[in-house]
Amino acid sequence: MRYNKKRFLYMALLGIVLSLLLNFFIPGHASGAMQLVNAFQSILITVIVWEGNLRIDHWLNQKYPWITQPAKRIMVHLALSVTFSATFIFLASFVFNCFTNALPFTSSEFGKIAMIVLVCLVMMSILLLSIEISTQFFRHWKNSLTEIEKYRAESLQAQLQNLKNQINPHFLFNNLSVLSSLVYKDQDKAVEFINQLSKVYRYLLDNQSSELVTVDQELVFIRSYIFLLHIRFGRNLVINTEVKKEDLSRLIPPMALQVLIENAIKHNESSSEHPLTISVFSEDEKLIVSNNLQLRPQHEPGSQTGLKNITARYHFFTRLPVEVIQDAQSFIVKIPLLSSK
Repeated sequence: MRYNKKRFLYMALLGIVLSLLLNFFIPGHASGAMQLVNAFQSILITVIVWEGNLRIDHWLNQKYPWITQPAKRIMVHLALSVTFSATFIFLASFVFNCFTNALPFTSSEFGKIAMIVLVCLVMMSILLLSIEISTQFFRHWKNSLTEIEKYRAESLQAQLQNLKNQINPHFLFNNLSVLSSLVYKDQDKAVEFINQLSKVYRYLLDNQSSELVTVDQELVFIRSYIFLLHIRFGRNLVINTEVKKEDLSRLIPPMALQVLIENAIKHNESSSEHPLTISVFSEDEKLIVSNNLQLRPQHEPGSQTGLKNITARYHFFTRLPVEVIQDAQSFIVKIPLLSSK
């Protein structure tokens, strides 16, 4: 609107209003015909003062940007705007009087008229500057919020992708180790292992850019993953899944179940004498992964990278906590089931 052609209409209206104000405060100082001339003079001065202030604003945008030097910008802008407006208004009025003899230049009324004109038009200049300052601050504030939100979204997306990428190398290394030994023992099982591994990595590829997946999708993936684990551990590992039907459409971060199951295997003994049992079930809008606690004999406190990974990923979507419960017999992790709304 500041540089739109419609601004000239507003300038003309403002000039007419100022002319009427002059006639109101000093009635009878000009005849009917001269009042029209005065109105034209007022409109012309308003246009030039307004346009001049816009040029001052454009020049100052390059010298003293609002975003970096707001205080200095206000002081310089105010000084230049008021000086330009007052000087031009006085000179224009003086020249107008010389050519038309419309103002009582030699009488005591001139001082009163000049003061009214100056005050009105300088106040107009200050008003325009105030509007300009408010507009600029609002515009930059809005742009800053947009930029902050943009960079925040990009940063969060990069962090989320980094967290997801932490899973893949470790997961691939373990399964390739199993496959390298399996091909010499049982080729049929090796073929099936490759088929299931391909399904696992198909899931990874399909959900590479997914922030959330349904529980049903994750469970389909987990069944293939469990097959890989059973090839590796045999009867030493028992995994039970029992998720309520109504919870299958709820959402969780992809690979969250895989991380929790792998975490249980990593820290606990699994043998024929002491099989490791892992249960996956849903309850109270939470997906629960629990295992009997039988820490490895040479167990050392872990860095909890897996749990930190899941907790960090959940922070992108909800304030609901990831609960970790440990007692003498079991280790339990409860992750929130998110709604698609």
